[in-house]
Amino acid sequence: MPEEPREPVTALLLRWRHGDMAALDQLVPMVYDELRRLARAHLRREQNPSLQPTALVHELYLRLAESDRLIVRDRTHFFAIAARVMRRVLVDHARRRLADKRGGGVTIIGLEPLMEPAKTPGVDVLVIDEALDQLMSVDARLCRVVEL
Repeated sequence: MPEEPREPVTALLLRWRHGDMAALDQLVPMVYDELRRLARAHLRREQNPSLQPTALVHELYLRLAESDRLIVRDRTHFFAIAARVMRRVLVDHARRRLADKRGGGVTIIGLEPLMEPAKTPGVDVLVIDEALDQLMSVDARLCRVVEL
């Protein structure tokens, strides 16, 4: 019988990998603060973030809970996967916003947002995603390094 990991997070990850969904429910509170820090870091790089860190972490949880093919080896691997999933969430969210701008829905905007000072420009998530996809086709390992 394999030795039980000393790290409680790794033990929960192993249980989750073997189909114990309750392990994911126990895991998230243990790593929630770290996931929020990771979410804040992702959102800081966005031009006009429309998601809050909490919403990004919750979307991450939903996607992880829906995944049945995810294999997580340890804590470090979990956070690498979490970073990648958060990036996917932001890309999907940005694409939905662009679709809305192209006539997907009408939004009424009051004058209050126009009175706020302009925010400093950030990074366009879609441009980064496209660049990472191109890098992945050239050098997958380097792409993973850049993502992390």
